[in-house]
Amino acid sequence: MESEALPLKLAAILYADVVEYSRLTGEDEQGTHHRLSKYLDLISTDVGRHNGRVVHYAGDAVLADFGAVADALICAAAIQRELSLRNEDVTEERKLRFRIGVNLGDVIEDRGDIYGDGVNVAARLEGLAEPGGICISESVHTAVGHKLPFDYEFMGEQEVKNIAKPVRAYHARLQPDAELPVIQRAPALRQQPRRVSKPAVFGLSVLLLAFVTGFALLYWTPKQPSQEADSLEGAAYPLPDRPSIAVMPFANLSGNPDQDYFVDGFTNAIITNLSKFRDLFVIASNSVFVYKDKAKRVNDFARELGVEYVLEGSIQRSGDTLSVHAQLIEATTESHIWAEQYDGPADQIFQVQSDLIRRIVSSLVTKVLSVEAEATLEKDVTTLPVYDLILRARAVSSRKRDYKEAIRLLSRAVEIDPNSADAHAMLGFFHVNQWRHRRADDPDEALRLARLHVHKALELDQSSSRAHFVLGSLYLFDARDHELALAEFERANSLNPNHANRMAWMSLLKSFMGQSEEAVDWIENAKRLNPFYPAWYDWNSSFAYFMARDYEKAVVAAKQTLAVYKNSISARRILAATYVEMGRLEDAKKVAAQILEIKPTFTLSKVRNTPFQHEADLERYYGALRKSGLPE
Repeated sequence: MESEALPLKLAAILYADVVEYSRLTGEDEQGTHHRLSKYLDLISTDVGRHNGRVVHYAGDAVLADFGAVADALICAAAIQRELSLRNEDVTEERKLRFRIGVNLGDVIEDRGDIYGDGVNVAARLEGLAEPGGICISESVHTAVGHKLPFDYEFMGEQEVKNIAKPVRAYHARLQPDAELPVIQRAPALRQQPRRVSKPAVFGLSVLLLAFVTGFALLYWTPKQPSQEADSLEGAAYPLPDRPSIAVMPFANLSGNPDQDYFVDGFTNAIITNLSKFRDLFVIASNSVFVYKDKAKRVNDFARELGVEYVLEGSIQRSGDTLSVHAQLIEATTESHIWAEQYDGPADQIFQVQSDLIRRIVSSLVTKVLSVEAEATLEKDVTTLPVYDLILRARAVSSRKRDYKEAIRLLSRAVEIDPNSADAHAMLGFFHVNQWRHRRADDPDEALRLARLHVHKALELDQSSSRAHFVLGSLYLFDARDHELALAEFERANSLNPNHANRMAWMSLLKSFMGQSEEAVDWIENAKRLNPFYPAWYDWNSSFAYFMARDYEKAVVAAKQTLAVYKNSISARRILAATYVEMGRLEDAKKVAAQILEIKPTFTLSKVRNTPFQHEADLERYYGALRKSGLPE
């Protein structure tokens, strides 16, 4: 019988070897070995200083491993810098130079040594490096991104000995006059969670699903006691009582900014799918995209967002082919839990996703998910062109607020695939917005189309969280049926329990229904999930606090709204009404005067259309505004 497979671990591997060692020893064996011994001591010291471990020496070669890939690359640069200084007083033909290869990959650990392709690739990268230089793999390049002061030169796909697939390699050069980051000494190593075996990756979306599986199983596997607290020192927020994760914006390695929408759309897809798992705490996309293209350490992201785990990665798109890399990192130690790579055609990913969602969810259902979990996963777009149009619509609506262009793109999507529930739901959403905010050329037609598309979306997919949300909005603002609106909002939130924006909308609905304490809870929970929330959250907060009679907080939130929306009449209405309720009548009159200055034709008749459920709440709000001096 074959013995049981040895466990794998993910490691950053550094492999260093001397250039032309045979020639040097042939010319001066004693002198070369004497200098080599000193240099190896220097390398060993640097490895330890950078939280690494020398695994073994093989003549003139050194093999070391690290828990964090940034430590390995910084260590390699420190070694080359110090060796260069040591060689300054040595003649050119006697200089002892090292090549260094750095890789991030799975290794087998047995009796203190490491083996496997992760090591073999590092050794082959060393052979590709320049004398005195560093060569890194694609996985290392993706992991460090722009966080370190290096310039990278892509060397293409390299065919190397005993490695089945070509290796994508880069020269890594420390930028001129750059200071190497100071590495903090790692605390005593905590017991790592048991690694989860992963099946072979068959498609791009398997990457997402493998992450969901790996992250969930990682957290629910019993942990050994740790000497280090499960928290981040100086975190901006207390850690939730659920496993918490931030999916950082994937890097666009295509060299074409026009592909940003596609890469951002992939990031959003991961966040959207993870958000449906109520046992996870997932930071909203608004907050993670604040960090796009910013160089920071993983534990800085995690500390500012208040999470334990970070997922980061990159996408390179060329025509209809994709190369995707992603890695899950534990923030407290910056250690890699796993990394995954996918290369292949983009147009085959959707069927793979549909099949594997069912398979993975069924395997997790008894561990962390409810019986309804499979229903919470939205149906997928079936063709790449439709998916591309949906991502373009999302990008143009979020960046340029061009809803008309978004509607045009989505209308094209439903022409190509009339059975795309996601495209219909998004069309309903944008038509509702155009109707509510009086931006539509024909408001009645916009309302008709909103109803048409939302009902079509739900006909195609009853589990569409977005469609239930849009239908709830129609019940609230069109039909004025609060109970039906609540039922749809609750359904939307049950299908996607981590969606911060829909929590904020639930707060607004609860305010209109006079359920002020619940309204405050909903908006505060939304802000925790979305720490860098948009300014309209503050408007919802001010309204919820006004309804709850927490007037000091209502004033603060209204002023925060006005700091962004400087001419907002609706924020000033809440501020004026709040001042009246506080007895600050002169302040209320000043705010009312500002409203009339911004819009001289303003009257309180429009306030009568505010969808309060209870007449008493409307009269309280309306009466306060009348006392502020606003005309009826």
